[in-house]
Amino acid sequence: MPLLPALASLADAIAAAPARPAAESVDEARTFAHAMADRTFRDLADEVAPVWSERELLVPSQGREIPVRIYRPRPGVLPVHVYFHGGGFWLGTLDQSDASCRRLAASSDRVVLSVGYHLAPEQKFPVQVEECYAAVCWTADHAAELDIDPARLTIGGASAGGALAAAAALMARDRSGPAICLQLLEIPVTDLTMSQPSIEENAAGPVLTRSSVAQYVGLYLADPADATQPYASPLLAPDLAGLPPAFVTTAEFDPLRDEGEAYARRLAEAGVRVQLTRWGGHFHGSFTMSKLIPDESAAYSRALVEALRAAAPADPPTDLSPTTSS
Repeated sequence: MPLLPALASLADAIAAAPARPAAESVDEARTFAHAMADRTFRDLADEVAPVWSERELLVPSQGREIPVRIYRPRPGVLPVHVYFHGGGFWLGTLDQSDASCRRLAASSDRVVLSVGYHLAPEQKFPVQVEECYAAVCWTADHAAELDIDPARLTIGGASAGGALAAAAALMARDRSGPAICLQLLEIPVTDLTMSQPSIEENAAGPVLTRSSVAQYVGLYLADPADATQPYASPLLAPDLAGLPPAFVTTAEFDPLRDEGEAYARRLAEAGVRVQLTRWGGHFHGSFTMSKLIPDESAAYSRALVEALRAAAPADPPTDLSPTTSS
């Protein structure tokens, strides 16, 4: 199917925008990209959902500390979802994923813990993977303090965050825990060798292009040979047996489409329970543009929530209102 009409108009506007200078520094490019992401959120995304509480903590990893932001929809012992933001491993902040995490916490009735891992190129692979895995372990180890149920722990992320979630699931299997109920992989990166057909088919985007994928691979990896490492490219892991169930989404006009779908197929072949959905008419990241495509965005959000609730249901709130006896 073609791009959804509202998205096609946006894609045309993006294509007509002036190109950025090729020689700009990483800091300059990051500042511009973050400003554009903030503007897109203000213009195209819905209002932020309220939560019962929100706080930030620091989690130790490899001699450093990483910030995490914890969203709680209500009191009580709840399931927990550990979330890794996207951004090609070199972009993204806790603030930019704030709306998505608030919405997910409120709609799925679980604590969401968002991880502010260090970015490339200042930190190279495997730092980000180790930090995300450390955050998962820390969450399980501090369940009593966080008032969460470690037996109902799920992980996930979008784009590069999907790669980090898939890698963290591999690490959890390889390092004997913690147990994970579901890996929620949204439009994930799974093959940094850029070998899948959609990289060429959708090389011009919209939004994510082949050249931008090549850029983030170069920023993320200290050695191009690391692209074949399983924790960098989960699709290339020799064995995917024993991994948590997966819910995988892809977008029709996304350069990453085929690697996400190939990963879902390999998981299924390894005996892992998988649900895969390709969203027709969409490009990379278009689900967040809820003011342009309200019905599609709502359907996408419902699909994520249903997957989380099925894998790790929350107990109903305790009714503390007085009863009247006759």
